[in-house]
Amino acid sequence: MRPAQRTGVLAVAALALAVLAAASGAADAGTGRDVRRPKKLIAVGWDLFFDTHWLLAHHAEMDQRPFDGITINVVGRDDDGKPVEMRLAFRKGAWKEAWFDAARADLVACKFRNLRDNFLMVWANPGDVDWFDDDGWRDIVEHWRLAARLAKRSGCRGLCFDPEPYYGPHAAFTYAAQTGRQDHSFAAYAAKVRERGREVMKAVAAEFPEATILAFFLNSICGRATGHADPAPLLEADGYGLLPAFVDGWLDAAPPTVTMVDGHEHAYRYNSDVEFLEGANLIRNTCQEFVSPENRAKYRAQVQVGYGVYLDAHINPPTSPWYIDPLGGPRVERLRANVAAACRAADEYVWVYGEKCRWWPTPNKRVTERTWPEALPGCEDALRFARDPVAGARWKVEELRKASALQDLMAGGDFLVGPKEAGGRPDGWGAWQDSASKGAFAWDADVGAAAKGSARLAGVANGCLIAKIEVKPGQRYAVEAVRRLKGAGDAVLVVRWQTADDTWTAEARDVSVPCTGPRDAWAEMFGVAEVPEGAGKLVVLLLARGQKSADDLAWFDDVRVYRLDGR
Repeated sequence: MRPAQRTGVLAVAALALAVLAAASGAADAGTGRDVRRPKKLIAVGWDLFFDTHWLLAHHAEMDQRPFDGITINVVGRDDDGKPVEMRLAFRKGAWKEAWFDAARADLVACKFRNLRDNFLMVWANPGDVDWFDDDGWRDIVEHWRLAARLAKRSGCRGLCFDPEPYYGPHAAFTYAAQTGRQDHSFAAYAAKVRERGREVMKAVAAEFPEATILAFFLNSICGRATGHADPAPLLEADGYGLLPAFVDGWLDAAPPTVTMVDGHEHAYRYNSDVEFLEGANLIRNTCQEFVSPENRAKYRAQVQVGYGVYLDAHINPPTSPWYIDPLGGPRVERLRANVAAACRAADEYVWVYGEKCRWWPTPNKRVTERTWPEALPGCEDALRFARDPVAGARWKVEELRKASALQDLMAGGDFLVGPKEAGGRPDGWGAWQDSASKGAFAWDADVGAAAKGSARLAGVANGCLIAKIEVKPGQRYAVEAVRRLKGAGDAVLVVRWQTADDTWTAEARDVSVPCTGPRDAWAEMFGVAEVPEGAGKLVVLLLARGQKSADDLAWFDDVRVYRLDGR
């Protein structure tokens, strides 16, 4: 049941102050430090098929794109000068650390500002070592050890593991492809694979105990085998049926500081919030069926939900099997919505994969000269907004300001001009307070942030100033203001929604913008709001609550609303 008062401005007051309290509690005591886990976008694609020497030459340009990290292909040189690709770790043959010294020097010389979460690639290729081959696996474990050591010493976040069998002779995680399947049952292979996973994790953790292993997929790839008392018969026939045993081995040996990410590549064609939420449930909960009971607590603590987003599906024609329906809107908006849904459902990482086009120069001739911003105009803005709407809005506001295209839509938000009546509230602003609140709303001619003039709320136990702007569904706006306090109480900016005929709507889409700055000085408030379906007006509330006397004051100034898109 929905209480009647929840439909009005009183509900906003209660909700906004609850959000404000939660935001204050989430900050590190005394520092205002943001303790959220930021969502991060990792670039993956054909345009990254180059070595570290190429990376060093182009890293400054690459650092300008809207990503938090990339995957890196390390190529060493053996004693004869022949290339040794570190990503081809599932192979026989001993490697020497010195073969990769030049690559390490390249990586250390890359001074990234934005690309801080980088991962060295490790593939399950060529897969020419049977799981029961002790000598061969001794080499593979050492390959992983060297990769982890290089990742640690070059400042990378960890390793990116791709289990897909691109090259023969074996599909490492397919039981039917194993050369010893006539001698060993599926159960025997699963036990040996778990043992190998344990050996690999021990080697990785010894070199890099804080490593993150971002896998394009882990147990999620076998999701169709869940829901049965014994999944083994289905796993035996599955193309990746041995992978859960490998993950179980990782869990056996992983210290608490190691993080594993199931990147859920099957999300390539996801096109709704529900699909991403169901994917998260599959990884967090359902896929525990593949984990040994003694490892399930560790799985819940250390295996994160991630997602793969396939860029090409957002530019492919409808005839392609890899096509994302834009659902009647611009294709770039569908990309933004899907990446945003992935970020909300993921624990930390979303990897963005592209084939046909490029973000930066690449020697890979399979990639066209067309850039992703050319193929899908607006995609960089879309990715920034999807990852972090507030940060994306700040970036867009600054870009519009540089282009002299930033337009403030809030009339009277600077409070430079006073009301017609002395002591009256600011022109263009309505006011509301509940029946128990006896405060005053006024224009203050003497107090202002950059210039004289501000809105002042005094002795307001629960109330707000109100202004409206006409909008359309789907539009995005940045809202900012500054605030100053004296005495008891607190203040927050809230964005609400009304229909074109002034009826409150979409209460669940209210946006509360708290201020974490000092109370006794002008401090910034900044938020971003997307207009929900059915809304025709964006309503700005300058809200105060908890003031106990006329000496308790809240001032607001420089209230601005900016349109962030062209739709």
